[in-house]
Amino acid sequence: MIFDRIENSHIYENSSPLIKKAFEYLKQTDFSKMENGKHIVDGDALFAILQEYNTKNDADAKLEAHRKYIDVQYIISGEELIGLRPLINQTPCKEYDAENDYVLYDDTCSFIKLNPGQFAVLFPQDLHKPGIKVDGSMKVKKVVMKVSVL
Repeated sequence: MIFDRIENSHIYENSSPLIKKAFEYLKQTDFSKMENGKHIVDGDALFAILQEYNTKNDADAKLEAHRKYIDVQYIISGEELIGLRPLINQTPCKEYDAENDYVLYDDTCSFIKLNPGQFAVLFPQDLHKPGIKVDGSMKVKKVVMKVSVL
């Protein structure tokens, strides 16, 4: 897991050409002029999901993991907590959904707070629980870049 501000993304761009392309897209795109939903950047290898939602209680969410994609979660507005825990032999509470690339886990975790301009890079070994309220529920606008691990 990587957690930082978008102005420091250059530090991580050499880890993968697709991660570099994801950060370039985040820095160059005016998301205020885009509809929520999926936006193709480089076919199935790299796409963005623009979303708006209200943050929720920790008890109303499960940890998730992906196998085909790395998540680069970037906060545009609002703030949220993301629960984190390494994936180490936990038993899933919902088996892997290959079509939607996720598996769910019911486990404890630690939290980081994401504010506007911050991102988290979440690898397949990083269990994560995004969208958790900080103090009270609030509206969040976020982009999730899906970066193929293949």
